[in-house]
Amino acid sequence: MFGYEHPANRVFAFLKYIPAHLMKLFDVEYLENTWNLGGQKLFRAEKLYTAKNYQMFLETFRNRFSEYVYYCPFRRKEVISAPLRSIRATFVPRDCLHQLARLQTKDGLQRLTLGLVDLLSTESGIGVENFGVHGSVALNMHTSKSDIDLVIYGGHNFRVLEETINRLVKAGKLSYKFSNRLDEARHYKGKYMGKIFMYNAIRKLEEIKQEYGEVQYTRVAPVDFTCKIEKDGEAMFRPAVYGIRDYEPGDAVTRSEGRVPETVVSMIGCYRNVARRGDTIRVSGMLERAENVETGQVFYQVVVGTGTNEEEHIWPLQS
Repeated sequence: MFGYEHPANRVFAFLKYIPAHLMKLFDVEYLENTWNLGGQKLFRAEKLYTAKNYQMFLETFRNRFSEYVYYCPFRRKEVISAPLRSIRATFVPRDCLHQLARLQTKDGLQRLTLGLVDLLSTESGIGVENFGVHGSVALNMHTSKSDIDLVIYGGHNFRVLEETINRLVKAGKLSYKFSNRLDEARHYKGKYMGKIFMYNAIRKLEEIKQEYGEVQYTRVAPVDFTCKIEKDGEAMFRPAVYGIRDYEPGDAVTRSEGRVPETVVSMIGCYRNVARRGDTIRVSGMLERAENVETGQVFYQVVVGTGTNEEEHIWPLQS
């Protein structure tokens, strides 16, 4: 499931695992690793969230599995989605962690996962009920090479956990694992007892502020610009939302026509939490006009991760 706004009879989603017998339908480079869920061998694309792959996935679904393609009237485009009647099982991170804790017999990675959650809960003061696990450990299809994928419920809890992990790193109980500059900006990946772990945030129910169909979106034009972060309280979620100021476009078109965006919204996970209030970022994305269907209120936003352009990005700049 992708995002927090969905039509009544289906959910927006993205294809992550591909059954072995359907591999040839998707023209992508695959990871060497394989997964096994319920006796079915699964593969993953080497690059999940590229514009090229998304368009290819969409085309394959359109031609072979058309029930998974939905024309969204509020975004005026086709998107990948799953009808509710086609969903066999759901995996909620909080429930998956609870089920993991109740297992009579646990392997090494499962014990490490529970040990890490216990450490983070104790040190942060955040109750275990606010944690969850996803990825291969949650689906019980992990191997000894798998990572630990954790979630924390709530923006405030995420900030507290972020500070706690930083303190534990300084104390030598954890370490960070950075592969690139975005990892370093996000501080979301580390090592616990030799095992890589990652943590991300999920909104609590009371933090979901908008329902599907409340806003009509219209694409305006691709834009490139720099700006400063004004609000970062929703930057840790997916989609990540940054309130911005000091908008400086690469050309004068959007400014001269009064189409100055108030927010930057990233659909791409790696751009979550890459900047904080006061930081400067460089952005390439799609300017959209957003209109509240009921009130008629209009605002502008820039979306990164539209699935139409490989160059869309959010890049933190040195202050």
